[in-house]
Amino acid sequence: MDYEKDPSSIYAQSFATVRAETDLSKIPEDLHPAAIRLVHACGMVDLPEDLRFSSDVYASAHRAILAGAPVFCDVEMVKAGVIQRYLKGNKVIVTLNDKQTPALTKRLGTTRSAAAVELWEEHIEGAIVAIGNAPTALFHLLQKLDDGWPKPAAILGFPVGFVGAAESKAELAANPRGVPYLALAGRRGGSAMASAAVNAMAAGLPEELK
Repeated sequence: MDYEKDPSSIYAQSFATVRAETDLSKIPEDLHPAAIRLVHACGMVDLPEDLRFSSDVYASAHRAILAGAPVFCDVEMVKAGVIQRYLKGNKVIVTLNDKQTPALTKRLGTTRSAAAVELWEEHIEGAIVAIGNAPTALFHLLQKLDDGWPKPAAILGFPVGFVGAAESKAELAANPRGVPYLALAGRRGGSAMASAAVNAMAAGLPEELK
């Protein structure tokens, strides 16, 4: 089998293909790195058509990361995809498997993913939230903001699936509660995309790919 084996060449060719086949004309320039990383993460060049965002999301998220703000993720897979060398000592936090979560799940009558959000309150102000799996986590966060929780610096909303995913992101886009956001409309999403969005907010694109 004849195939490319050089990592640098694979990386460069991949991003060159994304740039060649992806229409970024409707995306603000400071979100081009995010759109490119998202397409690279999923292989879907039509993805930018479904991106929803506030104009200040990159500036707010990047500033928060530079300041060392925590990054809250709904699942371990999102955390695993965050490139640590891009961060400035930021803690990447997942509370899904926290020992308090099972009791909260039972008391609240909801999913573990939603109950885990309850544990974010103390450090949510000015933080980054990256949701790549559970629509209920995004819905629950929006409810807590309605209840008066402090606002995070940015919400990166990429829950995936057939029940609640499209609806949760539509709610975020329709009423982001004064929080800068980036989301992918519809059923598509996933942990790889959520972590790609964090990486873009932290570091944009490598110099050799700009």
